[in-house]
Amino acid sequence: MMTGLHSCSCSNHTTLKLASIPTFSSLPFPFKNPTFTFHKSPLPRPIKALSSAIVQTATTKAPQDQGVKPQWKATIDFKWIKDNKEAVAANLRNRNSDADLDLVLHLYDKMFTLQKEVERVRGERNAVANKMKGKLDPSERQRLIEEGKNLKEGLAALEDDLVELNDELQQEAQCIPNMTHPDVPIGGEDCSTIRKMVGSSPNFSFPVKDHLQIGKELDLFDFDAAAEVSGSKFYYLKNEAVLLEMALLNWTLSEVMKRGFTPLTTPEIVRSSVVEKCGFQPRANNTQIYSIDNSDQCLIGTAEIPVGGLHMDSILSDSFLPLKYVAFSHCFRTEAGAAGTATRGLYRVHQFSKVEMFIFCRPEESEHYHQELIKIEEYLFSSLGLHFKTLDMASADLGAPAYRKFDVEAWMPGLERFGEISSASNCTDYQSRRLGIRYRPASEAQVTSAKKSKGNLAPPQFVHTLNATACAVPRMIICLLENYQQEDGSVLIPEPLRPFMGGLSVIARKSS
Repeated sequence: MMTGLHSCSCSNHTTLKLASIPTFSSLPFPFKNPTFTFHKSPLPRPIKALSSAIVQTATTKAPQDQGVKPQWKATIDFKWIKDNKEAVAANLRNRNSDADLDLVLHLYDKMFTLQKEVERVRGERNAVANKMKGKLDPSERQRLIEEGKNLKEGLAALEDDLVELNDELQQEAQCIPNMTHPDVPIGGEDCSTIRKMVGSSPNFSFPVKDHLQIGKELDLFDFDAAAEVSGSKFYYLKNEAVLLEMALLNWTLSEVMKRGFTPLTTPEIVRSSVVEKCGFQPRANNTQIYSIDNSDQCLIGTAEIPVGGLHMDSILSDSFLPLKYVAFSHCFRTEAGAAGTATRGLYRVHQFSKVEMFIFCRPEESEHYHQELIKIEEYLFSSLGLHFKTLDMASADLGAPAYRKFDVEAWMPGLERFGEISSASNCTDYQSRRLGIRYRPASEAQVTSAKKSKGNLAPPQFVHTLNATACAVPRMIICLLENYQQEDGSVLIPEPLRPFMGGLSVIARKSS
């Protein structure tokens, strides 16, 4: 669904005057970039982590498209849901979820009963087959043949009913969101609490401009041309804004890689099923996902989706956990329902560049890595001199996958308010149960169940997944332009970004 885009007729075009193109000698090249080093993490997980060495066992991947594919199945612990019905019901209320828990439990009980009936009839059919192996009177053999035929037909009908019932149960159960961390504030977005406040808003001795006015005066954006070419909420970056985007991306990648993250670029078109398994609804009303007509594919709204699918349907080696990735991608969002002056300019757009952090880890480690992710975000934004606050988001604002989510909001002087620039979520095993990502504990001491699998190996467990935004470029550009604007109309470049911009320290007005 390509909502929010303008359609235009080829006959109604505007003749554009060619802008003067700067020569390479007029740009700050060659860049004096720092040397990039791939740092190994403290655990034995170097950049070769993408090799098959990290996978102990993998199920066979689905073949290429061959007609309609069956509904995917999430490994949902229905018994746990039933045993903890009151806690799950309270969680649904706290999250304002419309999942139907009573229907899920009714379908589960019905499926459990039907499964027993299937097993009973299958046992009777096997017993009849065994009786026919011996010497029998012709009349008795004929009776058993008829009985076996009836049992076979009855079993086939029951098995069809079981498949249909299981699909219905999955469809309803997949609407149930993750459970919620006990420290999460209960309520809507207004109930979110401030964990940390960093810095202070700048004091200006001159009228403050917003990023749109700054960009126009410094010739950094072109929204009008982009609207003609692509539609509303698209943009061209120009001149130093391009260098600023590249500097933000490269500086962020270099800083995160120092902390043991493996860099990735990702596919930007993925299967709809992968989007769903990550907890998004690509074809729901007011979806943020662009779906491709006549296909099972979507444009990604975040690199969280393709990185989450990287180890889909695999059992990972315990020795390689945690797996830490930092991914660059373009992101595409419909921004359905977004309106108002707070969404003008670069604040809410259909396409943008982003650097995303993603971690696969053992269950007992996910809260530790959640704290690590938010500390990395806070370090990055502090290094750029931003005034920001970190929020512990309330239950109704978590989204289905998140067990707990921290948002970072930075001060935007032109908007005269804080605006979201980042988030960090611990999704526990919500995504891994849908994506089929497990690991096998290395020792018996790590096994939470007394049972053993084949070969006396510890049974595999689901990993926990976490994601966090390291840099969403458009909103970072807003922050930098508005917070570092000068009285003469120029904009200072924060110190950490200057080596990545060829030593450029200020964006100044173009000479006429």
